[in-house]
Amino acid sequence: MFTTADLWDDNIGIFECANPIFKPFGKKKTFWGKIATLKLFEDNSLVRKKLETKGEGKVLVIDGGGSLRCALVGDQLAALALKNNWSGIIVNGCIRDSELINTMDVGIRALNTCPVKSIKRNIGENDIPVNFAGVTFVSNHYVYVDADGILLSEQAIF
Repeated sequence: MFTTADLWDDNIGIFECANPIFKPFGKKKTFWGKIATLKLFEDNSLVRKKLETKGEGKVLVIDGGGSLRCALVGDQLAALALKNNWSGIIVNGCIRDSELINTMDVGIRALNTCPVKSIKRNIGENDIPVNFAGVTFVSNHYVYVDADGILLSEQAIF
């Protein structure tokens, strides 16, 4: 186990800290892993495709453009993340089915909730740097998440 506060204190100059704009969802309050990114807007087709692959302890970071008009992750995609060993999900956008997700052993951070489904057009970009919350998430860099916040580093700390 770790805390982001201790990681920050013990590794001066290694981390960037994301702005505290996210709400926690799921029972898993602490998670970390290598980053995999998606950039899309109100279309979660690529989210499903990515979560269908083996996560191998990675964290899926979805830049949904900050849209609050629809959800990019619901209970079915959260279950898929669990099944395929994803460590967690960070969404610059909304989720839905939050009550069900909050009973699952999954770690998700998102801006908010919205009951509306996303569109399905298979439009978006995979594994590119995405910038939100005052930081840039880069595929194959690392992210550490707990109740206090989200830290990013180029290298694994453990």
